[in-house]
Amino acid sequence: MRGALAIRLAGWGIALTLVALPIVGVLEGWFAASRWPVRYLKVEAEFQHVGAEQIRAAVTPLLGAGFFALDLGAAQKAVATLPWVQRVEARKRWPDTLVLRVYELQPFAHWGQGRLIGRDGRVFAAPGADAIEGLPKLSGPDDRLADVVTFYTQVQKAFAADGMRVAAVDLSERGSWSLTLANGAAVMIGRDHPQERLQRFLLVYPTLMNGRSAGFEYADLRYTNGFVVKWPVPPAGAPAKPAAATGNV
Repeated sequence: MRGALAIRLAGWGIALTLVALPIVGVLEGWFAASRWPVRYLKVEAEFQHVGAEQIRAAVTPLLGAGFFALDLGAAQKAVATLPWVQRVEARKRWPDTLVLRVYELQPFAHWGQGRLIGRDGRVFAAPGADAIEGLPKLSGPDDRLADVVTFYTQVQKAFAADGMRVAAVDLSERGSWSLTLANGAAVMIGRDHPQERLQRFLLVYPTLMNGRSAGFEYADLRYTNGFVVKWPVPPAGAPAKPAAATGNV
């Protein structure tokens, strides 16, 4: 009986000590920033669009709190506000280091002017976004973003089968689709049955290309039973070919 009571009292004593120590430590200055400063900042990142100095500048005002009082959540938020940052992981490494892992947004396509679509589906603005090359240019109403991305994926695959690459897709406010290919050729599709119209055009495209070395300049698929194609003007002395061709099914 006495042994059990002694163990219980000892347990309470240890618990009270653990509660009291941090309080005493704060009162006595044991955990003060001057005693436990953050001396080092280690950043793990790809540094493609976000610079180390940008990250350092974002968290430096927080480091003065010292190792124990440093708010990791605040450090994450400070870096997450930088352009191109997708997410941030923060941790402390004893006794004087803050470690940050910064993940950058990976652009998938342009979205209108000055904005990009990340591979995670997020639309974001970034300095110099319009100058980034090699990305498809997508545009349309913001609430139709998913439709535009899906349509681009489908038509890119369809045109690739004939050796063509889609460089831009536009969906107008009225719901009309149009494309621009990598060689500058424009394709007007319209609002109704865009997939069927494209399939009809691509089905006969190899036949239309017979005897031609250059691709078309313009294709208008906004016809019920056919389409119109404009071909480049042949150089002087070359055999003349029709400037336009119409296909019907």
